Amino acid sequence: MANERDKSQRPATQQLKLEIDAETAKGRFANAAVVTHTDDAFILDFAFAYPRQPVRVLSRVITSPQHAKALLRTLADNVSRYETRHGTIPERPLPVVSDPDTSN
Repeated sequence: MANERDKSQRPATQQLKLEIDAETAKGRFANAAVVTHTDDAFILDFAFAYPRQPVRVLSRVITSPQHAKALLRTLADNVSRYETRHGTIPERPLPVVSDPDTSN
């Protein structure tokens, strides 16, 4: 009984059916990301960095603070599950990248 009561008090999770066109489904490889924020949005720039070439932003995602926090939680959960299955992901030092909106 307590289990049923607990379930009824939790907010229902909504399942989304995603649609994706063939070109978007191919994806783009990014090996760099820059995350910045304003008072009401998080900006995620995904880029490809190659030696002796300018780092080009491939995609920019702008989202609310609530969605950014949910993304952080979901990404952490997926990394944890990946590492459980495949072992610890080695980390490298992050390079300092200038924000394209603030540099001249």
